[in-house]
Amino acid sequence: MSAHGPLAGITVLDFSELLPGPFFTQNLAEMGARVIKIERPPGGDNARRMGPGGFEAVNRGKLSLLVDLKDEAQRARVRELVAQADVLVESYRPGVMARLGLDYASLRESFPRLVYVSLSGYGQEGPWAHLPGHDINYLAVAGALAVSGEPGGPPTQNFGLPVADLCGSMYALSSTLAALLQRDRTGRGQHLDVALADCVLHWMNPRLGAYRTDGATSLETQRAATQVKPAYGSFRCRDGQFLSVAALEDHFWARLCKVLDMGDFAEEAYRTLGARKKQAQAINDCIAQQLAQRDSAEAFETLARNDLPVAPVVAPGALAALPQFAGRGLFNGTSALSLVRFPVPLAGVDPASLADAPGLDNARQQL
Repeated sequence: MSAHGPLAGITVLDFSELLPGPFFTQNLAEMGARVIKIERPPGGDNARRMGPGGFEAVNRGKLSLLVDLKDEAQRARVRELVAQADVLVESYRPGVMARLGLDYASLRESFPRLVYVSLSGYGQEGPWAHLPGHDINYLAVAGALAVSGEPGGPPTQNFGLPVADLCGSMYALSSTLAALLQRDRTGRGQHLDVALADCVLHWMNPRLGAYRTDGATSLETQRAATQVKPAYGSFRCRDGQFLSVAALEDHFWARLCKVLDMGDFAEEAYRTLGARKKQAQAINDCIAQQLAQRDSAEAFETLARNDLPVAPVVAPGALAALPQFAGRGLFNGTSALSLVRFPVPLAGVDPASLADAPGLDNARQQL
């Protein structure tokens, strides 16, 4: 926690568990907020046991307070903490905080400046509000999973990150910062109803706009437009390493044709993206044949020297050693799989000053 960061002086009560809420509040902590993690006895956040490495990654710099919210005296202590808080974050199913007397409706009159963030799968209202879910469920219902499969195949979860969880975290972050800014003008907080499914759905807008304009009305044409693009993909080189290439624009395509032998595809008939889209798979097959004859380092150097969008496919264990990231000081250590600091440098924030994730109930003597 930074005493001089942009969120210095902001106190956050964090009732959330697992990933979306803690990742959101982790970002607040990295920007200088004081985050108090309210945990349920006896073991606290389930992530402590289910995934201790993940828990460590998204709870650094926080304080931990073990509270039995079913106990009236302990709930009264929580209300005392609410009086000192700027932000309250909860990720229970709708209705849980109301039964405890800690929902926004119960708190807003006594604490009008409180920004109250409810982070859930489907929101605080609607026919699915009480339905449990995980990342794949939110991607499925928002349309993202359907367009992730190859044309003619089943839907596939082929992206190695929990997209919906992290997407919702970022919407919670941006909305909370906006609400704090608005509070400075109005003097009043508000209730933010952040639904992970809604957030992924909002991310679908660029796809929906493109499908509408291109007349891609069937799932198969939508998948084809999403998954198969000419001169766009990951390609195996002779040494077994992969390069990502993204020569979509016409000027990049022209440069690619000067570097690789694209045969008939280098002719005038394929000068425009529209023409290349019709032969996307064949073009990618040709690029694959060309790069299979070159080692990855040589191919990367050649394409980069010719100002083409190219990058190696880097495994997680090699990230900390990559000169691009190491040179920007993005890691909190030099060993493989070191954690990454908040990616945007901010005045008054020292990424190295963030403490490790808290031991259970470590704030008992501090609050």
